Amino acid sequence: MTSGIVSQLGRLLPAQGSGFSIPDVIQTDAAINPGNSGGPLLNMKGEVVGINTAIQSASGEFTGVGFAIPSRTLMKIVPTLIQDGEYNHPWLGISGRDIDPDLANILNLTDAKGFLVIIVIEDSPASKAGLHGSIETKEIDGVDYPIGGDIILSVDGKEVRQIDDILIHLQREKSVGDEMVLEILRDGRTTNFVLLLEERPNSN
Repeated sequence: MTSGIVSQLGRLLPAQGSGFSIPDVIQTDAAINPGNSGGPLLNMKGEVVGINTAIQSASGEFTGVGFAIPSRTLMKIVPTLIQDGEYNHPWLGISGRDIDPDLANILNLTDAKGFLVIIVIEDSPASKAGLHGSIETKEIDGVDYPIGGDIILSVDGKEVRQIDDILIHLQREKSVGDEMVLEILRDGRTTNFVLLLEERPNSN
C-alpha cells in the first residue's frame, strides 16, 4: 500500500495503445507500480474512489504522477461488463482542437472557449448529423491555423470550454443509442445539431 494526495480531478489521459483517450480520471501522486496497478484508490475513510490505472513516465518508472479511473465510471461500466462481458463506449467521430486565445483572435471570436472541429470521420454520428470539419488553413507568423470548421459551444446545454468537457459528459451521462444536442457556431450563426450516439469502433 502507498499513500499520497489527489492533485486533480477530471483529467484527460492521452491515448496510448487503444487509440482513444480516457476522460475524467483522477490524478494522484500516490505511487502506482506493477504491484498495485489495477488495485483500489482509497480515501481516508477507506472508501474506494477509483481503480489505479496508469502512470505518467518517460522511463517506465513512477515519477510522481499516477491516474485512476473514478468509482462513478466503474459503477456505470462494471454492471454491464458482468452481465454482457463487454461495454460499448459511445462516440462522436470528430477530432479537432480547443479554442485558445490565438485561434479565437484568428476566428474573430470574442471568447477563447469551445472546440473547433477539424476532422469529421466518415459515417460517424457527427457525419450523419451534418457536422463540418475545417476546410482550409490560415498562416500567421509561420504557423498554420485550421479555419472553417464547426465550433462546439455546448453539449446538452452544458458549456464547452475544451474537449475535456465533451468527453467527460459523454463518459458520465451518455450511452450507445442516446441522443446528444450540440450547440454549433457556423458562419457566425449558432445552430443545434442532434447526434444519435453509436458504438465506438475498434482502434485497429
